[in-house]
Amino acid sequence: MKALLSKVVGGPETLVFEEVPALSAGPGQALVAVKAVGINFPDVLIIEDKYQFKPPRPFSPGGELSGVVKAIGEGVTNVKVGDRILAQMGNGALAEEVLVPAGRLTKIPDAMPFDEAAAFLMTYGTSFHALVDRAHLKAGETMLVLGAAGGVGLAAVELGKAMGARVVAGCSSQEKVDLAIARGADAGVVYGRGPFDRDGQKALGALFKEAGGADGYDVIYDAIGDAYAEPALRSIAWEGRYLVVGFAAGEIPKIPLNLALLKGCDIVGVFWGSWTAKNPDKFQQSIKDLLALYAEGKVKPYVSEHFPLSKGADAIAHLGSRKAMGKVVVTVD
Repeated sequence: MKALLSKVVGGPETLVFEEVPALSAGPGQALVAVKAVGINFPDVLIIEDKYQFKPPRPFSPGGELSGVVKAIGEGVTNVKVGDRILAQMGNGALAEEVLVPAGRLTKIPDAMPFDEAAAFLMTYGTSFHALVDRAHLKAGETMLVLGAAGGVGLAAVELGKAMGARVVAGCSSQEKVDLAIARGADAGVVYGRGPFDRDGQKALGALFKEAGGADGYDVIYDAIGDAYAEPALRSIAWEGRYLVVGFAAGEIPKIPLNLALLKGCDIVGVFWGSWTAKNPDKFQQSIKDLLALYAEGKVKPYVSEHFPLSKGADAIAHLGSRKAMGKVVVTVD
């Protein structure tokens, strides 16, 4: 079988597509024929050794997939051969076949396309955990989503609306704002790409405040970081919750902590991957809740582009360029 491999530290151009040994399922494992792989920002970081986890090389990037169970190992009872599934894994998905611990497999509805299934778990799982477990978002509250046209951002927009919040989408272009509004956001802010000097940051803060209203944002969902973080935090409501989700804009921001004091607000970390490992029962329940929302039509992954497995490196490069909207999916024929 073939796989996309990271053999040396570097960008997508260093990845190689080549033949690898066939796999067989061991105890507690399932062998999955991969149908689609969702590309996420950690895939950009992990091949450059910039992610929290650094797997030994060679390894395949790719943290979420959909496919069909091809074989099961001893002791596996939750799935059977032929089941359509989705799965979340740290890396390894960009291959024709993968071995997955059976406990990480979730059966998907027959009506759910493989590309949507592969684009579902990490984005909606992250945003569901952020809004439900960390922000405790309530109906009637106002939320600002930074990076609202990206994978996790669009998921946050849809989930925020499903939970009854007023959602303001922050994006780097009007095209992206329009997409977020089409997916449910009530209003939008175009913040540009920066860099911003001090006056630029003040102007950005004023833009956020104007869109949020006099009382500010009860919740700010920040998936981009960098120079956008401080202006956004200045627009938070009294006792608001600022969610630190990621740093897609590049730099990890340095926040003046006096702002947290003056606003009486919480700065809350969101690390969904570790949370799933520490709370397996809650994680499984969250998947059930999300699939119920999908069945009700309240959430639906927006897959903007498809790449074949042989062009998986191009998919990662495209996501890293910050030009992608929604989810980028690699398909396996």
